[in-house]
Amino acid sequence: MPVTIVLGGQWGDEGKGKITDALAASADLVVRPNGSTNAGHTVVTDDGVFKLHVIPSGILYPHCTCVIGAGVAVSPPDLLREIATLRERHPRLGQLYLSDRAHVIMPYHPLLDLYEEQRRGAAGIGTTLRGNGPAFTDKVARRGIRIADLLPGAEPLLRRKLEILLPEKNVLFVHLYRQQPVDLEAILEEAGRWGEQLLPYVIQAEVFVQDAIAAGKHVIVEAAQGTMLDLDYGTYPYVTSSPPTAAGACQGAGIAPTQVDRVIGVFKAYTTRVGAGPFPTELHDEVGQLLRERGREYGTTTGRPRRVGWFDAVAARYTVRLNGMTEAALTKLDMLDPLPEIRICTGYRLGAEVLTAPPARIDQYEAVEPIYEVLPGWRTDTSRATSFADFPPEARRYVERIEELIGIPITMIGVGPARRQIVWRHAEALA
Repeated sequence: MPVTIVLGGQWGDEGKGKITDALAASADLVVRPNGSTNAGHTVVTDDGVFKLHVIPSGILYPHCTCVIGAGVAVSPPDLLREIATLRERHPRLGQLYLSDRAHVIMPYHPLLDLYEEQRRGAAGIGTTLRGNGPAFTDKVARRGIRIADLLPGAEPLLRRKLEILLPEKNVLFVHLYRQQPVDLEAILEEAGRWGEQLLPYVIQAEVFVQDAIAAGKHVIVEAAQGTMLDLDYGTYPYVTSSPPTAAGACQGAGIAPTQVDRVIGVFKAYTTRVGAGPFPTELHDEVGQLLRERGREYGTTTGRPRRVGWFDAVAARYTVRLNGMTEAALTKLDMLDPLPEIRICTGYRLGAEVLTAPPARIDQYEAVEPIYEVLPGWRTDTSRATSFADFPPEARRYVERIEELIGIPITMIGVGPARRQIVWRHAEALA
């Protein structure tokens, strides 16, 4: 089956947009299955830098059809702005469609996000304040608003839903957060405008995707965020609200697991994460600052500085196994070029015990000490490499050692932001 899943193997921000963009050159369809506008992907082309937020990375190819799947929480004003911005800068875009089953980030969701983070104070989770979590909370509680509910003709249904929902929200706004209530009529009016503007894009996406697979089309599923932010298997509660795993990608895209033949895990050559939560290999020294500045480690959507650390092979091996990854892409190898030595975390020490996988208890994860293996750096510019043989021996050894530790081949190596700056390795990467 010609379906490839591209997903993050760390805490997000691994460079999935770059890898998806490279693969989309030969793809027919790219599907975004999860996340929201809180998960941006950056793509660098000859036409400039494009910061995508909810639209799949394949949109920059005119031949490529892009689908926002049912597992995505959509902010209509943000999506409409993103479409308009792309059209202004890139007149020859691929076709874009939106699932009628995708849930909507309503005007009250960002407010709930903000007020709850303020209420938590120092115990805040570090959300992007875009309303992602509250929208998915409503989805799971079976009280969410979906794209289909916004479309012309659905006004009576939307009114009934909001008449039930808003009194509860307003109790929170007024009595818990000490804020003003939200107005039903104002929300209905705004939602009606959204529905009219989005109508040309809305389809029954799962049927469209299945028809493409049945026709033998090459389909890429571009997951957002990273496995270590998964609700079940990540650093709970410092996680995201939709599943960023291969299983979640199938669910959100409307694809069966048996229809997938490649699962590509994307890993940065070091590790980053945004927001609060355990990060065993985090660097607080000049090396961390160097990597942050060289790698421009600031959020695509929020601009927040990312926390930076050494490559964590314990977490990486864990996500490889959870997702059944068949191969890996390693991005930003060139960011390590100036370092005299490079460390890889190969285990966690918790008291007298050595752990080979992340613990479930957050207090234990925060207490682990990383066990490091030290490798020599190469102190050579790798950004011009076009083949694996072009790398200095120390860089080749670093890549090979990560392969050994995570248990799958590294088939793509990113050595810069441009499309051409990918070193393709192993024949299966070109299939």
